[in-house]
Amino acid sequence: MMSARLSDAVDALPLRPGLHVLEIGCGPGAASREVARRVGPSGVVLGIDRSPRAIAAARRAAVGFDPDRLDFECTSIEDFVLGGRPLFHMAFALRVGALDGRHPEVYDAAIAAVTAALHPGGTLYVDGGDPLRRIVW
Repeated sequence: MMSARLSDAVDALPLRPGLHVLEIGCGPGAASREVARRVGPSGVVLGIDRSPRAIAAARRAAVGFDPDRLDFECTSIEDFVLGGRPLFHMAFALRVGALDGRHPEVYDAAIAAVTAALHPGGTLYVDGGDPLRRIVW
């Protein structure tokens, strides 16, 4: 079950089947699981979080999902490396200090990592809008 805040944020994302989506600061993975349902069997979702406890909880809750379609990684966005993964079409972050102004010292590194992870023209959604704010670069 998702909170109303998470539900509103997921509803605001322009999701469609087949998208590759990165959730930054996924916590226990509730939004990632719902996004994976909405992008369907041809979509991919990766949730990242700096907390090992959150990632462990997300992995436990993802039982029944194909790990090639929904995966979780313990890392901060400023340290995230795409590696051999395909680029993402969009990313979203809710209450992530590196992107919402609470930790301005890592903002540039976080944006560089997101930029490197997205297709050209890809979009980042963060809280602070109604309910999300779209960032395009």
